[in-house]
Amino acid sequence: MSSETPIDPIRFEVIRNALVEATEEMASALRRSAYSTNIKTRHDFSCAIFDRKMRIVAQSFSQPNHLGSLMETIPRALEAYGLENLSEGDGILVNLPYTGGVHLNDITLISPVYLDSTPVGFVASLAHHVDVGGGAPASIGAFREVYQEGIIIPPVKFVSGGDFNRDVFDLVLAQVRAKRETAGDFRAQIAANNTGIRRFKALIGKMGADVVAQYIDELIEYTDRRTKSELAKLPKGVFMAEGVMDSDGYTDEPVKLVVKLTIDDEGLLFDFNGSDEQRSAPVNSTYAQTHSGVAFVLKCMIDPDVPVNSGFYRNVHMVAPAGTVVNCTAPAPVVGGWETQLRLTEVMLKALADAIPEKVPAGTEGMICHSGFGGFDPYRNETYCFLETIAGGFGARATSDGPDAVQPHGKNTANAPIEETELNYPVRITRYELVENSEGPGQYRGGLGLRRDYLFPDHQASFTILADRERWGPHGLFGGHSGEPAHYVLNPDSSATQLPSKVTVQLSENDVVSYRTCGGGGYGPPEQRDPEDVLRDVRDKRVSPSRARDIYRVAINTETWTVDDDATATLRSAVSGQRESAP
Repeated sequence: MSSETPIDPIRFEVIRNALVEATEEMASALRRSAYSTNIKTRHDFSCAIFDRKMRIVAQSFSQPNHLGSLMETIPRALEAYGLENLSEGDGILVNLPYTGGVHLNDITLISPVYLDSTPVGFVASLAHHVDVGGGAPASIGAFREVYQEGIIIPPVKFVSGGDFNRDVFDLVLAQVRAKRETAGDFRAQIAANNTGIRRFKALIGKMGADVVAQYIDELIEYTDRRTKSELAKLPKGVFMAEGVMDSDGYTDEPVKLVVKLTIDDEGLLFDFNGSDEQRSAPVNSTYAQTHSGVAFVLKCMIDPDVPVNSGFYRNVHMVAPAGTVVNCTAPAPVVGGWETQLRLTEVMLKALADAIPEKVPAGTEGMICHSGFGGFDPYRNETYCFLETIAGGFGARATSDGPDAVQPHGKNTANAPIEETELNYPVRITRYELVENSEGPGQYRGGLGLRRDYLFPDHQASFTILADRERWGPHGLFGGHSGEPAHYVLNPDSSATQLPSKVTVQLSENDVVSYRTCGGGGYGPPEQRDPEDVLRDVRDKRVSPSRARDIYRVAINTETWTVDDDATATLRSAVSGQRESAP
């Protein structure tokens, strides 16, 4: 088919959706084949298809955090390895953080797609492996440089002729603690890539290589046009915001994040000048991680039907100075980069709150909130590792409350079920509940945080908290209050020792580590909340009666479970009088 052949809109939609569904089938194969809870249940992975020009044309939507990472990693890895060194049935493994990668746990497998000995594209799967070695189980911790964090993998041939390279496979497994799970997860990535290869080849076999290539070109141009059209609808101007991480894990000095957004006829530019210099501490985001955050915010502001491919990424523009916490350079540690990236996402959205208040929520949990632990499993007689991220409150919106206990923004993972965790690991989850009074009060309240307690009944373990929000809770908007900060407690029902948000502790038998995550910020003044909504929150034990009275200015009769209208009117009129008399 010549380049002048008109695009058929029906065929266009068929090819567009076939590519996306191929990545979703890759994701299904990876999820069903994986061994670790982190991948098979929590869905901490993503899959994508690239054309022969190394442009991303479709990706699964398992993890929005991986939006920019795959787009950055694949072309760089292929160019570094050399396309001439690849053959059908090969696969490249890579996790380099400073050349398009993220933290070391996120390992990408890239496979070329051949049709009649001609390369026609590539498929890739990125998965967070539960352990990649380093100084603590699950490979998370308050490390000072990247070399302490685990094995660093440049682009190497991991699969050759359809089977994994035994030498490389053994070398990688020798560095990790959870060998059985890691081996199974690598095989699952191979299965996912093989699925993508089959589906991509089947599409080309049915439509023809030239037809698919032409329609991919049009898909990318179509996406570019639609993205630019959506950006043109945004209010023009310069919008700024700042935010901080509570600490870096070694000092109490907050980590400053600055963003300036410029929206003009050229599009949208995110400028992070003014953010702190990188630190020898686990608070550095790589270029690809920051790029992912920008891509996520951009996607949130436009029509959700706009595809995600190279045409979309053409419009992701940012200035992230090298050597800062938003674009670190070697040998800066990167293990906590997602924590910083998620907080940076919050700052970007905060900058847009006045411009598009109907789209921007109040502050959310704003952290990945890692929980990682490991030791020797006395039942399986092997070393084990476990990792999950803990949910928190989402910010309230212009017309609704924030959801309770969710994984916000690009995080998008699921909590590991108690039953599966206890079945596969020597740990007990003794409490799993919402945290009362953790919400940010407002006309629309923030979501509640989550409590999750881990008990280690019959062995010693190493436990790492890699999180934040212990000093300041998520911000409120337009008169809404901040959510309550998070708390991390060792043995809460006995000695009750407060733990910092970035620490590795050695546990004795029967020790308990308790997470109480922060609530989301409120939206609008809390005394404007519907009293019946406050009553419902009190009855549901989300909000205490005293908090209802002191902050929401609603008097609740707990004998009849009704609102005392007269007392409530008095309480609220007093607040109105205070506001009117204020200068």
